[in-house]
Amino acid sequence: MLTPPEIRQALLATGESQQELFAEARRLRDEHFGPQVVLRGVVEITNVCRVNCEYCPMRKDNTRENDRFFMSSEAILSCVNSIREAGIDIILLQGGETPRSLVAVKEAIPAIRELYDGKVEILLNLGNFSRQQYEELRELGATSYILKHETSDPELHMRLRHESLDERLRCMKDLLALGYKVGTGLISGLPDQSLDSIVDDVLLAGDLGVHMCSVSPFVPAPNTPMSVLPAAPVGMALNIMAVLRICYPHLLIPSVSALEKNEEGGQSSGLGAGANVLTVNFTNEADRDRYLIYGSKRYVVGLQHVKDIVHRAGLSTRGSVFI
Repeated sequence: MLTPPEIRQALLATGESQQELFAEARRLRDEHFGPQVVLRGVVEITNVCRVNCEYCPMRKDNTRENDRFFMSSEAILSCVNSIREAGIDIILLQGGETPRSLVAVKEAIPAIRELYDGKVEILLNLGNFSRQQYEELRELGATSYILKHETSDPELHMRLRHESLDERLRCMKDLLALGYKVGTGLISGLPDQSLDSIVDDVLLAGDLGVHMCSVSPFVPAPNTPMSVLPAAPVGMALNIMAVLRICYPHLLIPSVSALEKNEEGGQSSGLGAGANVLTVNFTNEADRDRYLIYGSKRYVVGLQHVKDIVHRAGLSTRGSVFI
């Protein structure tokens, strides 16, 4: 485990010292997981959200202008069947934060488990809910949950998300107490984000005891208050990923699509910095085009793209580590 000053120094690494940082991150990844990449299949179930994040085109203020959709449980299962046919055993159901989405999700979870004869990881990324709601989803068969803290700076968090960091952390603690495998995550390159707050992001992952942590470089998305800001450099995000791997070798760390959006080859670079998860998009095309996470020109990760970059990295693919 690195000390806070060592984390700070590593985050600033460039040139040869950065390559040494990445090499150590890869070594620890391979030592703990083998030279393998976990594959997930994602279905994006709605683009409606009650939260008004300054950086997201699906923010509440945009709801009326956006072409809204809610997937039915039947439509979700159709996508999940494609994931199963691709040999992937992690189903990520992701969407904007709204209680309405839980109806279809609750119907879909038991059917997904039946489709896989119970040998499936059902991973949700649906936002803040009550402990009782999380418990109901757990009892139906959900196994994992992603709830990114985005930034550990309470003032910056409130300014960008208009929601309290404490409430986000309350949800994570409820999820952990209920037996979920929990993932958090941060955005690098946010305006007014200090290096010390990124150090706190790294330490927070350890303090919480989560099982997964992602790092997304900031993407300026159209139709948001932050659309005119510059895209965040990928290099800092890669350094954070490597530091997370060195501090917490057991973590699942994805190489996210935002890396590819901000820099061609970004996801390959993520694997080179110690990441060991890739997520393939299986949302049907009509709904996928309406899921405006980074605007209409986001990078959609396909199965062949994933296979190619895994092969080039000299790695192999595997299923869930939690089944």
